[in-house]
Amino acid sequence: MHYLPFLSTLVTFAFATAVFIRYLRRRGPHLLLWTIGLLFFGLGTLAEVLLAFSFSGLVLKLWYLGGAMLTAAWLGQGSVHLLVRRRGVAWTLTGILAAISLLVAVLVLSAPLTSAASSYNVTQAISSQYKDILTRSGLIIAFTIILNIYGTLTLVGGAIYSAIIFLRKRVLANRMIGNVLIAIGALAPAMAGSFVKMGLIDGLYLSELVGVVLMYIGFIQATTVPVHEPASAAAD
Repeated sequence: MHYLPFLSTLVTFAFATAVFIRYLRRRGPHLLLWTIGLLFFGLGTLAEVLLAFSFSGLVLKLWYLGGAMLTAAWLGQGSVHLLVRRRGVAWTLTGILAAISLLVAVLVLSAPLTSAASSYNVTQAISSQYKDILTRSGLIIAFTIILNIYGTLTLVGGAIYSAIIFLRKRVLANRMIGNVLIAIGALAPAMAGSFVKMGLIDGLYLSELVGVVLMYIGFIQATTVPVHEPASAAAD
């Protein structure tokens, strides 16, 4: 099932391109931050494609950094900018996230590899091998947990909050549905850890593909103007 990361990479970069084009038209900072988050996700799935052919310590570290640490946080930060009315608060949190991202990049890229790297198996998913290969300090593990909790709460929480608002107002059903799909899609990769623990190693790849496809569909739904609504009602 190692073809799944290839499909995920294609969908992710198409998704990122669509969001960035919308940013060029709308100039909303949340769109730029979502683009950054999707590029991190794409970096992670692209690394999985490359690692299916041969091992590279740098690629492994970029996989962990982009996919395991930064994706959710930057996607969630985009939702913060969309929903938080106080611009100063949103930009302050963005500055803190940027500083933490630089710190974790230094920590991960400088982390040593173990001797298990020499026995890396290209036929097995990286999710089943990285813990034996990459030396993760307590600080790296702590930041991984913190960044993913922050990203999940802001991205999924923001999408659910938006869906509830549209449901209560009984308007723009497409945006409500879109936000529900985004929330479900964002949770899909989070379930990958459970799949790995159950021995379903390729569950990570499947959950990544399902997650990004659902978020992409949700984005299209949320940004499509219904024929009976004025153009100004489109989502940012």
